[in-house]
Amino acid sequence: MLGYNATMCLIVFAWKYHSDYPLIMAANRDEYYQRPTTLAGFWEDQPDILAGRDLTGGGTWLGVNRQGQFAAVTNYREGHQQPAPRSRGELTANFLSSDTDIRQYAQHVIDEGDQYNGFNLLLGDGDQLHYCSNRQPQIQTLSPGIYSLSNHLLDSPWPKAIHAKEVLEPLLKTNSVDRDLLIQSLQRREPFADEHLPDTGVGLEMERMLSPPFIASKDYGTRCTTVLLKKYQEKNNQIETTLVEQNYGDDGVPSERSTFNLIGPDRADQ
Repeated sequence: MLGYNATMCLIVFAWKYHSDYPLIMAANRDEYYQRPTTLAGFWEDQPDILAGRDLTGGGTWLGVNRQGQFAAVTNYREGHQQPAPRSRGELTANFLSSDTDIRQYAQHVIDEGDQYNGFNLLLGDGDQLHYCSNRQPQIQTLSPGIYSLSNHLLDSPWPKAIHAKEVLEPLLKTNSVDRDLLIQSLQRREPFADEHLPDTGVGLEMERMLSPPFIASKDYGTRCTTVLLKKYQEKNNQIETTLVEQNYGDDGVPSERSTFNLIGPDRADQ
């Protein structure tokens, strides 16, 4: 067993790196197959939020809102953890439902970091992107570039993170970004060699199982791949946000896929 609140994810993204897309992101969400989840959609109780939802904790691992903000969280793997008072999924949901300044929100999260198990948090809008973690004191404002985030600090050189960046980079050299190729970029299931694996306190067998970008095991694995794109629209000086969620059943068998497009702060088309 991986311990309480075991969501582990991999996120790779290009921020203000592509001339037409200020944000290009692909992410895998890994979780127990039996943990109840809703597919991506607008939340009935908070209709400005577009995201999947963890029905145990009530929050989300990655989402956007109609105001153009986005947020994503991963855990920080450090062996067995006792339950924390609060769920990490609320870090994203609370940001997406708040009108608080991004940096102020990040500082508030750091100040209350002892209420959560280890986390990494990305918070952004059309102009800025911040990274914070309760495993380091600094809030980072990200400059243009290609980044990876798994279950250690931002850009930690874990094999899956290095692999994801290497696969993403050539996909950024075209004018139009291929969503299918972004989903495929996180499909490697082969574990990496033992000598390249981190030691996070879960044992070598578990490190092997968790090492590839896409995880498939008896009880636990990759539940969905999400692609998040923000694209400039010159004709109306707006940004189009596209969210694609490819879901998987047990053993990584592909299931439902949903695509959502938001244009401007108040219009959404599915």
